[in-house]
Amino acid sequence: MQTIPPIPPIPPIPPIPDIQVPEIFVRSGPPDEVLMAIVAIVGILVAGIVLWPLVRAFARRLEGRAVDPALNAEVEQLRSRVSELEHVHGQIAELEERLDFSERLLTQGREQQAARGGTDAPR
Repeated sequence: MQTIPPIPPIPPIPPIPDIQVPEIFVRSGPPDEVLMAIVAIVGILVAGIVLWPLVRAFARRLEGRAVDPALNAEVEQLRSRVSELEHVHGQIAELEERLDFSERLLTQGREQQAARGGTDAPR
């Protein structure tokens, strides 16, 4: 059997030396309330500078003023194109109806020939 050697005692913690803090780290400025007020004012100013163009653009849009004449011209061109396409859509719908009618007539003619006993084609 093996013997375990004794554990040495833990040395005591040395005392913390008395450290002198340099004056640069000592707080000697205004109180926290003043600093918070300054930060709040600066934040409001920065937010106002950043958001002012967005607020103006939104106000112009609410007033209904034209922002860009080129943009209005393009919108008008797109509207005219849509009206043209709506007209073409009506024509296509009419052609579909005519095609359906022609297919029905063709099918009826074939059914009548089949009922008469065959085709009239020469042999």
